[in-house]
Amino acid sequence: METRFLRDLEVSAIGYGCMGLTHGYGAAPERSESIRLIQSAYDMGCTFFDTAESYSAGENEKLVGEGIKSFRSHIVLATKLHLSGQEENENVAAAVKSHLEASLKRLGTDYVDIYYHHRIEDDNRVEEVAGAMGELIKEGKIRGWGQSQATEQQVRRANAVTPLTAIQSEFSMMERMFEKDVIPACEELGIGFVPFSPLASGFLSGKYTKEQTYAGDDVRRVISRFAPENVERNQPLLDLLHALAQEKEATPAQISLAWMLHKKDFIVPIPGMRKVARMEENFGADSVSLSEEEYRRIEEELAKITVYGNRTDKDIAKLRTMK
Repeated sequence: METRFLRDLEVSAIGYGCMGLTHGYGAAPERSESIRLIQSAYDMGCTFFDTAESYSAGENEKLVGEGIKSFRSHIVLATKLHLSGQEENENVAAAVKSHLEASLKRLGTDYVDIYYHHRIEDDNRVEEVAGAMGELIKEGKIRGWGQSQATEQQVRRANAVTPLTAIQSEFSMMERMFEKDVIPACEELGIGFVPFSPLASGFLSGKYTKEQTYAGDDVRRVISRFAPENVERNQPLLDLLHALAQEKEATPAQISLAWMLHKKDFIVPIPGMRKVARMEENFGADSVSLSEEEYRRIEEELAKITVYGNRTDKDIAKLRTMK
């Protein structure tokens, strides 16, 4: 794969979102298979791996740490912390460092390349978190830091204290709200942008129908774009992708990722993949190039399409009480 830069960190143009290896999309692969998948991703040229302390209560970090062990020094590893309201009201710097130390132990490493503030629940502490991250960079515990789902003003305030490496937020053909202000701010400030759910939880692969059902902790049970009526109403978007894929001898997923890669050279998507075939497909999007004319045509067609349904933390939280 080609490489890109998240500020000063060089990564593969497409990274690996590892959350689904332990939860979020129904039954997870066996541990040995998940480790094989992580190692296969590296063999395919992926050098950017993403996890978080909140994924399966730390188990995802342990899995990723084991999977990358043999090539740790050759990749960029990202994880995230979630500060509770109580922690944000106390000693922020101590809380951030404590969370990081726990993550480092689970990951089996002595540093993290990008340490994200997972969600910003207290807007008043943005500068304090940024300051704490700056101290960790000086100590060599992290190489860079970022925010997730941050607003433009939060990005600017944080970056003024400790320059941000990357912003990780949802972005796809079905969710473009950060295109209005956050992505332009990242371009202005030299910050990378890392889209999670770049295929809209798989919707843009075109592999799902309104008849499909989901069970367990599968987020598609509560993400409204997967409601049967919305699968049907969003068909024009899938029709567009299928038509373009046929023209380019690619797949809908590859067209979705190629569109994103063409948009800005500091955008690095991190799709989640639980099968080697999906890795080959998604990483293969790196070789699907769009001309300026093709890109403009996609933008023009997307402007005519209404997207139904979305993905929200509030909806996903409903899974905790569902049987």
